[in-house]
Amino acid sequence: MLRFLDIIWSSFKIALQEFRSNKLRTFLSLFGITIGIFCIISVLSTVGSLEHAIQKDIKALGSNTVYIDKWEYGGGGEYPWWKYMKRPEPKYEEMKVLKLKVPAASNVAFALQGQGNIEFGDDMVTGVNQYGVTEEFVNIQPVEVMIGRSFQQSDYDRGANFIVMGYIVSEKLFGKAEKGLNQEVTIKGKKAIIIGVIKKQGKSIIGGWEFDNSVLLVRGFMKQLIVERYANPIIMVQGREDVPMAALKDELAGAMRSLRKLKPTQDDDFSLNDIDSFSNAMHDIFSGVNKGGWAIAGLSLIVGMFGVANIMFVTVRERTSQIGLKKAIGAKKSTILTEFLLEAAFLCILGGMMGLLLVFILTKVIAIATGFPLFISVNIMMMAIGICILVGVLAGIIPASIAARMDPVVAIRSK
Repeated sequence: MLRFLDIIWSSFKIALQEFRSNKLRTFLSLFGITIGIFCIISVLSTVGSLEHAIQKDIKALGSNTVYIDKWEYGGGGEYPWWKYMKRPEPKYEEMKVLKLKVPAASNVAFALQGQGNIEFGDDMVTGVNQYGVTEEFVNIQPVEVMIGRSFQQSDYDRGANFIVMGYIVSEKLFGKAEKGLNQEVTIKGKKAIIIGVIKKQGKSIIGGWEFDNSVLLVRGFMKQLIVERYANPIIMVQGREDVPMAALKDELAGAMRSLRKLKPTQDDDFSLNDIDSFSNAMHDIFSGVNKGGWAIAGLSLIVGMFGVANIMFVTVRERTSQIGLKKAIGAKKSTILTEFLLEAAFLCILGGMMGLLLVFILTKVIAIATGFPLFISVNIMMMAIGICILVGVLAGIIPASIAARMDPVVAIRSK
């Protein structure tokens, strides 16, 4: 074991000496490795960070949840909007029936959506999302109230003019978000009292509910502000944990077709938008991007591998007499082979470290410029080192084998 560690240490010192003595030649030879590792790590870290953020936003839409709407979400290719536009809007009465007819559902909610201005005295915030919701909405979409309270059953029953306000909206109106509690504001000419302020959520990449720039109302109060069928109504259904998504969608499809009295030959006039399927689709997209990054990096690594192999051939030729001397005093073929393979691996690791440094600088620049945090996971860094070692072994195997098979007498005589 100590002998192997000594070989590793000596190979490491020789690799550094090679870099110091032939900086330009070594750098140019390792440049392919640097670019290859840069491509792999930059793609994996960027895509990984982006996918993590998007999947987090998707999960925020509700896990194991189906959105019943006239529109189909995320439709690719030719999107037949004219077909969807003719469909009827989901109705509150349908939501009530689904609660009874779909035992696979744990929570069923109805939500109205609008946008408008919020006024407080002479101050006004424009473009605020307005959501009129029913009781089980907060079970599907957990909303953490920072100060104050959420809605109670009595608020839903009487359509109270209470609102729960998003952090950014409250901050814009009152300077500090906390000051919004118990204040009276005006929404489309109607007075409303703020009973709670939602904890700051942060930016969402895919949009979603964007609670920071929103206000929540009970459905009864929202109906006073906008006609229900013009408020983009949706039905949200969350399945029980022990029920597969396919079974939930089958039950919902049967219940909705029955409610709307559709004949067997008629197409569905509603869409069941499965959030989990959307999540899987996004994963497939990012997997494709990762494969593209691997393809680009693979070409760079092949170029870099030939560069490292060239260094090792030159190194073997320059140290032929040393190799002969080592073999003459008893060095085994396996020892010579291991030394050169480790030296090639260390050279590739050196090139990989330069690539990692470039990626680290890139992530910091992007984070400062866009405000989007990028991270390089430990797994990705370990994988990069593993790739460098593999490339080094492949690049050095032929030169190392030549060195290991040298005749010691012939090698010592060479100059």
